[in-house]
Amino acid sequence: MNNQNYISSSHKIYDYFLAAFVGSLVISQVLAAKIAAIPLPVFGLLIFPAGAVAYAATFVITDIISETWGKAAAQRAVWAGFFVNILVLLLILIARLLPAAPFWDGEAGWTKVVGSTARITIASLIAYLISQTNDIWLFHLIRRRTGGRFLWLRNNIATIISQLLDTAIFITLAFYGTMPIINMIIGMLIIKWTIALLDTPVVYLGVYLCKKYRRNEYIQDYNNLQSNQE
Repeated sequence: MNNQNYISSSHKIYDYFLAAFVGSLVISQVLAAKIAAIPLPVFGLLIFPAGAVAYAATFVITDIISETWGKAAAQRAVWAGFFVNILVLLLILIARLLPAAPFWDGEAGWTKVVGSTARITIASLIAYLISQTNDIWLFHLIRRRTGGRFLWLRNNIATIISQLLDTAIFITLAFYGTMPIINMIIGMLIIKWTIALLDTPVVYLGVYLCKKYRRNEYIQDYNNLQSNQE
């Protein structure tokens, strides 16, 4: 095996998490163009953007990355998502400038969805950088203060506080003047915080499997590199 073509397995699995993070982030903004409503006995009508579930998944992924690969790796994922979002916004703007085929009658509906997606993407970029950066910073602050113990504590506190910031900023910028933002903020927080509380076992399992995989692959990678040098 040529050393120049060699990629460690640790980097390979990180790339999968990075892809899942960026994919969840991008699709969450497309899905956010739909406003969902679920009737609940206590809260009444729960109103929230349909992309809330996909976006909540990004916090799960960054927590797993943070715990497994560290703060710098998680921040790289955040910046990768930011630049992909800018690319998506530019591609949407280009697509809107292209003239529609004379036989296509879906321009009005498409423009309505994509037009709202562009505003949603801009709002998301601002909320995203603030909330995700805060999530990583707070996650590692709690990790240092607790000596690396209590993953459940830093996972939940960092996520809950960061999602509060994200939701308030995003909903206000994306839907102010067009939707009942207070109801949407409450609805989105209920969805996100419920997922945050339920995802702790997922974070533990993800971190366990990643670290176990990395330990096994480090041994194999080391043996492969030693063989190449002989």
